[in-house]
Amino acid sequence: MNGSQAIERPRGPWYREPWPWILMSGPFAAVVAGLATAWIAVTHQDGLVVEDYYKQGLAINRTIDKERAAGRLGITAQVQFSADGRHLRVYVRGHDETARKLGLTLAHATVTGVDRHVDLVRGSGGWYEGKIDPLQPGKWQVLLEDPSGAWRVTGLMFAGAGDSVTLAGLAR
Repeated sequence: MNGSQAIERPRGPWYREPWPWILMSGPFAAVVAGLATAWIAVTHQDGLVVEDYYKQGLAINRTIDKERAAGRLGITAQVQFSADGRHLRVYVRGHDETARKLGLTLAHATVTGVDRHVDLVRGSGGWYEGKIDPLQPGKWQVLLEDPSGAWRVTGLMFAGAGDSVTLAGLAR
């Protein structure tokens, strides 16, 4: 045997070779990822899209007017959650102290259907009190409004035990 001749081994069928499988694995992974993406798109609802966006856009102007009114009146509020997250107290400065009730709304920033509304009743020492189911973790928009709808103060919080948040209106 001379040194210039290569020894050829017998070749089997193509599917016993590693390279075709290695080359096919990329397109196969892309197909699997595409099917998984399609499944997620079909089975999960996009809760951030609303159908009445025009009406909500008009309502924003009324909301801004309420927040500006609270800013002009100097209304601020301190919201305190109990350690177990089931009770809350709110102290409001600068508003009509005769109001027996206030409305507090907690809106989750990204998950629809978990928003909460609490009717707060005036208790001792000028604090408004209410009960609530514990909040799921995440970012929450906190909105406090008087029953007549004349003013509204807002703030952001991250849910957890013993939370406290300060609410204020818009400065002009």
